[in-house]
Amino acid sequence: MRPTRTALLRALPFVALALAPLGQSALARDAVVHAGTLFDGEATRSNVSIVIADDRIVAVEDGFVTREGAEVIDLSGETVLPGFIDTHDHVTMGYSGKNPVAERAQKTDIDTALEAVAYARATLLGGFTSIRDVGGETSIVVGLKKAIAAGEIEGPRMWVSGYPLGPTGGHGDPQNGMSPELDFHSEGRVIDGPIEARKIVRGMHRDGVNLIKIMPSGGVLSIGDDPNHQTMTDDEIKAVVDTAHSLGIKVAAHAHGKTAILHASQLGVDSIEHGSFGDAETDKAMKANGTYLVPTLLVAETVVQIAKTHPETLNPSAAAKALEVGPIVMSNLGRAYKAGVKIAFGTDQSLAPHGTNAKEFALLVRAGMTPRDAIRAATVNAADLLGASDVVGSLTPGHYADLVAVKGDPFADITLLENVDFVMKGGEVVKANGKAK
Repeated sequence: MRPTRTALLRALPFVALALAPLGQSALARDAVVHAGTLFDGEATRSNVSIVIADDRIVAVEDGFVTREGAEVIDLSGETVLPGFIDTHDHVTMGYSGKNPVAERAQKTDIDTALEAVAYARATLLGGFTSIRDVGGETSIVVGLKKAIAAGEIEGPRMWVSGYPLGPTGGHGDPQNGMSPELDFHSEGRVIDGPIEARKIVRGMHRDGVNLIKIMPSGGVLSIGDDPNHQTMTDDEIKAVVDTAHSLGIKVAAHAHGKTAILHASQLGVDSIEHGSFGDAETDKAMKANGTYLVPTLLVAETVVQIAKTHPETLNPSAAAKALEVGPIVMSNLGRAYKAGVKIAFGTDQSLAPHGTNAKEFALLVRAGMTPRDAIRAATVNAADLLGASDVVGSLTPGHYADLVAVKGDPFADITLLENVDFVMKGGEVVKANGKAK
């Protein structure tokens, strides 16, 4: 028997107690951060003070100032940046190197929830103070989001989609490749027709998600479907988009093939995830429609290596698809970036270890982005895609005191961001001098 949503939500605080480190970091309090170099998301300044009251930034002042009763945090020898945002994460998923079909049959939701607590903490310590989780068991990610917000678990701020929605036999249908005699619980995540689409989106909003993810094309790691095919009909996509937007939540669309990219953008999705087979025509459409591209280079690079060295640890048919799709993502991003498509940082973290999300920065730069624009993709742009530019993504008054620091100049060496020295979330120091608090 599968655990109920209520049981999972009740379990998460106890999971937190079981996995949280001894000596939790202190609660947020008034502080002044002395930054030797500050990149606030827009401009770079030298020798400035970030004045923090509780969990918010209240002022950014020239020089190194103090405030009565406030702790002074000396980062005068470091570069301070906004906390990073990964807009395509899977904090409930991890690569085990085991047979994925067997794991699906043997793993419970409680197993997944236990792992997710550790993954969330690792992500935060890697400098990611906010994430958009775009695909996981709805009850787990909603419960995790709530537990983190309540301070019961350490982790990034979460925007969650819960189950990704797609058609019967499409990417995201857990029954793909499985025996029809077994039930892999497609109900609530497989949509066929606009009426069903509207009902499920409304139900997921009721259950606590704050965005929706759809699967209008085939995928790479699923069994048997083709990434080039558009698998959702236009009326299904439109029903999801219209319903979600009427509820004030955004829509992310997994789309590899050109047709799915074009149609999803034209029908109003807020972001295209992957976009692997895009071209000049899709660039033009996405730019005109204001659609973000979330390129997910890290997962593409990782899955190609796995497909070459350990194909047996991927789903049947996945290795061949990975070797086809993986090599083109760099050139696809470089072209879209030059064409003026808006880019948001996203890793599709599920195969690489959680906490290594920042490896995406070097890949973005290798694909043609400037270091500054790569950092903005993970801060200002990512916050805009979340619809949360007023609270995250920049270090300006009124925003959460979410910040990271590194020793050295990340604009000269973007790989410095892979080992952040300092992390603060909401005014609370969670990492200092390279060590977790």
